[in-house]
Amino acid sequence: MSRIWKALRAELEPLHPRLLFVTLFVRLLPQLAFQRLRTALYRAAGIAIGPHALVAGTLDLIGPGDITSRLTIGASCYINAPVFFDLTAAITIGDCVGIGHHARFVTAGHATGPPVKRMGEPEPQPIIVRAGAWIGAGVTLLPGAIVGAGTVIGAGSLVVGEIPASVLAVGRPAKVVRELAPAERGAERKAV
Repeated sequence: MSRIWKALRAELEPLHPRLLFVTLFVRLLPQLAFQRLRTALYRAAGIAIGPHALVAGTLDLIGPGDITSRLTIGASCYINAPVFFDLTAAITIGDCVGIGHHARFVTAGHATGPPVKRMGEPEPQPIIVRAGAWIGAGVTLLPGAIVGAGTVIGAGSLVVGEIPASVLAVGRPAKVVRELAPAERGAERKAV
């Protein structure tokens, strides 16, 4: 009988009751409507979301243990949705970041094992998106990805490794296409 309880406890642990309740409620809200309410609900679930940030739809959050503590979203961000966050390792999103719909953040990875089982031991790595970056629709960021400040990642791209600051990067894998001019970087704009 104790094996059954252990198995049941192990199966229920990833449910995250507060997050589960919030997710069920958020799914009832229409896409692109009630953005402030949705953002407040995700904050209530334990996700660190900075002031003036908005979440436009459902966030798909997975990972072991206390996943909400591993997602940090900066101030004045706009997250279109749906967006998939694998929170096996931490994901840090800087201030003023824009994220397009159907973006995927994958922190879980594995070592390459022997021929009898190529999926080796887990090797999760954090993802960092620095301030002012724009992640286009359908972009996938793999474990250890770092996107530099003020960088634009074109729609559908695959980010592997580090992309420098203030560039446009596109492709699978994403490669730098060009540097962004100062006006495009937002350096000369003043806050209103």
